[in-house]
Parts: sequence; C-alpha cells; structure tokens
Amino acid sequence: MRRLNRLTLFLEAKGFWWGVALLGTSLFAAALYWQYALSEEPCQVCIQARLWVVAIALVGLLMSLLPHARGLYTAGNAALLICAVGLGERSFYLYEIENFRGDGSCEFSLGMPDWFAVDRWFPSLFEVRNICSYTPEIAFGVSMAEALIGISLIVASLCGVNILRSATGQLSPS
Repeated sequence: MRRLNRLTLFLEAKGFWWGVALLGTSLFAAALYWQYALSEEPCQVCIQARLWVVAIALVGLLMSLLPHARGLYTAGNAALLICAVGLGERSFYLYEIENFRGDGSCEFSLGMPDWFAVDRWFPSLFEVRNICSYTPEIAFGVSMAEALIGISLIVASLCGVNILRSATGQLSPS
C-alpha cells in the first residue's frame, strides 16, 4: 500500500511531467543519434512517429510549467494519451511492415499540409530519406518499433489511470 501511495503521489507531481518531457526529449535525441551517428535514414512513418515523440515532450514541458489544477491535469493527461496512442499506432504500423504483414506503402514526402510543413522548415530533423522497410535493433533483439510500442503502452496506461482517478475524484485538490 505504501508503494501505491508513492506512485500516486508521483503521478500527481510536477516530477511526472518533467519525466514525460525528458522521455520525449530522450526519444527524439535517440532518433537523431540513429539517423546521424549510425546512418539509419528515417522513412515517412518514422518521421510521423518522431512528430508524436516531439508532441509528448511538448505536453510534458507545458504541463510541468502550468499550475497544478484538476482541469489542466485532466486535459494534460488526455493530450498525453492522444500522443501515446498516436505513437503506438505509427509504431505498430512499422512493426507490421518489418514483419511483412503491413501494406508497406509510404512515400518520400511527409505529406503534411503547408501550414504544418515541418519537413520543409526543419529538414535536418523531419525530412523523409528512406522508404519503409524495417526499424533498427535497439538491444537484445528488440527493434525500435517494438520498443516504441512498449513505451506507448506504458505511457497510455499511466494516462488512463490518471484520467480515471481524476474522473472519480481521487486526485488531490489544488
């Protein structure tokens, strides 16, 4: 019970949101390391997953800077849940492609509208440079797609718990 109370306090604290920001930043840095240091060029779906990672980092940063209020807390968890599901969906799509079950159709353009042309604004970070085929192995036979699926599930689960706790009034009032 004591550990559950610690987890509950952590999920409500600013440290949780700083951790989310750090997670997103670390995943983004890892993607850039794989791209530039290990020459693993990103495909269209990889860049889309990268955009979800940036969104996760931004949600974490924003929530760590905003005051702790129940409405903001719930909105932040909902936004983080959307980002985690988006990342999970893109990662699962990559997993299907690398296991020869997906359709494998992707393009050499990101396909974003002109008002969100991040591939043109920041080509060194978001430019598509490869076709979809596989994701590199991270460690112990786990591919990048598999690791991102696991991370997405963990983040989505934590958000789900937080949203349920908020809906049932189990959050500390602020």
